[in-house]
Amino acid sequence: MQILLAAALALAPASTEPPVAGAEPAAAAMPAPPTQPADAAAAKAPLPEATPTGTRPANPDEIVVTGEGAPRNDPAAAVNEVSFEAVQAVDKAIVGPISDGYVMATPRPLRQGVHNALNNLSEPINLVNSLLQFKVGRAFRALGRFGINSTLGVAGLFNFAEQKPFKLRYERNGFANTLGYYGIGAGPYMYLPLIGATSTRDLAGRLLDLSLVPAFAGPPFSSPAYATGTGIARSLDDRVEIDGFLRRLRSECSNPYAAEREYYLAIREAEIAALHGRPFDLQSRLPACLAEGPLVRVGQAVPPPAEQPEVKQAPAAPPQADQKPPETQTM
Repeated sequence: MQILLAAALALAPASTEPPVAGAEPAAAAMPAPPTQPADAAAAKAPLPEATPTGTRPANPDEIVVTGEGAPRNDPAAAVNEVSFEAVQAVDKAIVGPISDGYVMATPRPLRQGVHNALNNLSEPINLVNSLLQFKVGRAFRALGRFGINSTLGVAGLFNFAEQKPFKLRYERNGFANTLGYYGIGAGPYMYLPLIGATSTRDLAGRLLDLSLVPAFAGPPFSSPAYATGTGIARSLDDRVEIDGFLRRLRSECSNPYAAEREYYLAIREAEIAALHGRPFDLQSRLPACLAEGPLVRVGQAVPPPAEQPEVKQAPAAPPQADQKPPETQTM
């Protein structure tokens, strides 16, 4: 009987009931998970999210590198600064010494005559743009200056229009001012060889200025010889005029390129504001290293005329009652 019971138990199927609570499986029965290489684990790890610029990283151990881009009004600052440095190097080595020799070798009255003649040649440009801006009074002053200096002033060599009884001062104007007057922005700042500081709008206006007189007057003003001669004379005259400005720029400004850019753009903005009769705080916009001292023309940036303060004379003190009249001596 016992033999039959043992045989029946041996042939019975395995039980499918869950194990009794509290019973722990043997450690040896659980297979160990396969070990992954360190490189594979690192590859599967999630990449850290990029931290937006200007925000603190979530992980204090993360290092965020931020950089300051080009100024908004000077997107090509890197290229412009290279051009600026090259122009300054050429100026120090060649143009500056030529300008100094011109000043030493040429009498001041002759240099002033060249300056007056160049200004007189630009009076038609001043006249046309004053009319386009509906500045009738300014247009008549330009016309009067051109007529007086072209005749009495011997083709503009003498500036009789600015003397008594006419007293007509020179007022530079151009197509760049007209474009700005009608709301066209300056556009990106540029520093170009042979031109210097300018902007997209001012460069377009300059090209129109240079083509106005040759287009309407014809020969000899349209000849290459005239364009070359007047271009050299104007460049030399401008270099003499800004010599003091360049010395201040190089000696007093830690960043000459940025200082000239801010100086140029501030004065151009002040010019456009003056055409509209709007107030403009120019001193607050100028770089600190150039705020003191005289303002000079740099390229197409012409400082607006300074307003002369009214000089009020103090009223004479009334004579005192006990004051005796002065005694007169007779011989």
